[in-house]
Amino acid sequence: MVQLNEEILHKVITKRPEISHKGTFGRVALIGGNQQYGGAIIMSAEACIKSGAGLTTVITAEKNHAPLHTRLPEAMVLDFSELKTIYQILKKADVILIGPGLGLEKEALTLLKWVLKNQQEQQWLVIDGSAITLFSDYSLSLKSPEQTVFTPHLAEWERLSGLKFVDQTDENNRAKQALLGAKIVLKSHRTTIYDEAIAYYQNPLGNPGMATGGTGDTLAGMITGFLAQFEKNTDTIAAAVYLHSLIGDTLAKDNYVVLPTLISEALPRYMKKFATERN
Repeated sequence: MVQLNEEILHKVITKRPEISHKGTFGRVALIGGNQQYGGAIIMSAEACIKSGAGLTTVITAEKNHAPLHTRLPEAMVLDFSELKTIYQILKKADVILIGPGLGLEKEALTLLKWVLKNQQEQQWLVIDGSAITLFSDYSLSLKSPEQTVFTPHLAEWERLSGLKFVDQTDENNRAKQALLGAKIVLKSHRTTIYDEAIAYYQNPLGNPGMATGGTGDTLAGMITGFLAQFEKNTDTIAAAVYLHSLIGDTLAKDNYVVLPTLISEALPRYMKKFATERN
């Protein structure tokens, strides 16, 4: 086991090059937010944009467009029904996140199947929330598992792995991760990252104040934003996980509840700090 610390942030977060443009920091597509759970994809988008992704397109139910643009005018937005344009955007994306607030309806399954089937050679895929349930329920398969990240909480991991809570030991989790081939960010009070390339990473941070709706959606957005602009590997995923909890722990010193949107709000400042210290 490798226990994460601030070294992972100094390793991953780099100073932005003087000569750069939006495309330098990645094209991202986020898919989620049905009629009921629009807040989930909005929080993912906020974390993605504020962690530095260059161009972010959100594919979500039409009723979420106005709230999204009110909060995040930096995001582009498409409705689930605009399939031709959606497929064009997805093919060009460096990283795709699918699942936050997506729901289990037919259109959600259709989009997930398309994304899995058409994942591009160098494209990374982050699968979260509802998309994990759909993947498990319909026994779907991965085209490029080495470029795929699942971000389940314990109940979602039970569905994905087939392991009951009592059987979710490190040994069993690692064995199931090896069968899937994808990287697993198993969210809990001590989030653990499983990857065949390493024994596993464990995050020592986190607090009960973070146990509120949207915390996982924010983490998924951060992971996506980090992968869009930094090296696409497990260290980058681990840096997002660690920084998410580091900010959460700092906020918990003065707050009974740590709102996920406050974590996102703090991201640019913290990332500047660690990029400056590195350089």
